[in-house]
Amino acid sequence: MELERRLEQVERLLTGKGVDAWEIASGSSRDLTVEAKGGKVEAFKVAEPFGVALRVLSGEGLGFSFATTLDPAALDRMVEGALVAARMQSQDPCHLLPGPVAERYPELPWLDDPELPRVPEERKIAAALELERLTLARDSRLKRVRKSSYSESSYRFCLKNSHGVLASYSGSQVSASVLVIAEADGDAQSGGDFAFGNRFADLDLQAIAERAGAKAVSMLGARTMPTMRCPAVFDNRAAHQLLDALSASFLGENALKGKSALTGRVGEKIFSDLITVCDDGLLPGGTGSAPCDGEGVPQRQNVLVADGVLRGYLYDSYWGKKAGVPSTGNAVRNSMRTQPKSGMHNLVLKAGASSREELLAGIEKGVLITDLLGMHMANQISGDFSLGAAGFYVEKGAVVRPVKGIAVAGNLLDLFKTVDMVGDDLRIFGTVGSPSLRIAALDVSGS
Repeated sequence: MELERRLEQVERLLTGKGVDAWEIASGSSRDLTVEAKGGKVEAFKVAEPFGVALRVLSGEGLGFSFATTLDPAALDRMVEGALVAARMQSQDPCHLLPGPVAERYPELPWLDDPELPRVPEERKIAAALELERLTLARDSRLKRVRKSSYSESSYRFCLKNSHGVLASYSGSQVSASVLVIAEADGDAQSGGDFAFGNRFADLDLQAIAERAGAKAVSMLGARTMPTMRCPAVFDNRAAHQLLDALSASFLGENALKGKSALTGRVGEKIFSDLITVCDDGLLPGGTGSAPCDGEGVPQRQNVLVADGVLRGYLYDSYWGKKAGVPSTGNAVRNSMRTQPKSGMHNLVLKAGASSREELLAGIEKGVLITDLLGMHMANQISGDFSLGAAGFYVEKGAVVRPVKGIAVAGNLLDLFKTVDMVGDDLRIFGTVGSPSLRIAALDVSGS
């Protein structure tokens, strides 16, 4: 109820100011990070950020301001700043604040762990130290850990506007990660892994250690491979990087601006029949999951690609009005210091039914890609890419040896069109998730 009282405090300051509409949002959290290395704690950080944000409509001008304290003078400045900004803002008929929702907000009972703050900090410190120990104990070739970490956040968000919207929720997130170095015969390779969830008990430190260690050790002795055009399997980590590089093209804002590779293509078959992509704001355990978006619009699952056909884009209220469609519940707030903007929640490519062995079977000569370097350099509008890569050389359906120092090139849209198998190993990496994908042909540059 504390955040709700803060909203009322700001609402009283708006009385008699002559605004046409207003929106007050407030957020607070307690964030903890522990970093360990060499059996010792290297960092222990605790932060408790708080912020209140205000948007006001004056005519067709929208003003925004924020405060990080409830000091009356700071709140007065925030209100005055928003009012001045609204009156100075260029008039735009698409400026609006959402109206009340007809349905109840979805219930996500798993989102918040009320017990997390009661877990002793000693156990959280021990988790970072134990993750380092478990990783190094897995193989004698694992020589040192660059960083082992544990992080958590317990947060609360509340929003109210003059149209009758009132939304609030609490949540928690925990994560752990490790980066380890393997050495043998004069070669050194790194491997990392992570896990996240909503509860302290969700973290399986042993599994994180095993995956990180296996990745580092498996790349020892890696060298280049011959240049060829061949079938390729992108494991779920690399496949998520491909989807992430294309993710901005699903935003309605970019489609309307002509900055999307998918502009004007709704209803077209853009991918393989095997590809279905959703942005799921209610995904259990998803880092972007919540009952509502940053404007108080209920979150939901939005199907973007169904059986290879583009079904639509993602919108917040402003860009939805620009396009003449309702918001899809995709306004996101990075913090109370910035205005909400259109974005993704949990972008997921649906899993298939093929195992790793089935994906590799039938490949006479090819490559299994596990890492892509410089994916941010892919052209967002054309989809063209040329990237460094690492992974494994494959012959007769079996992994032969690790490879590095190779480059892969192509076009993201063409690549997703030629997917001929989809793995059963869906994994979420932050806000984007994908299973492994097999591509019919890929240009690989090696020695």
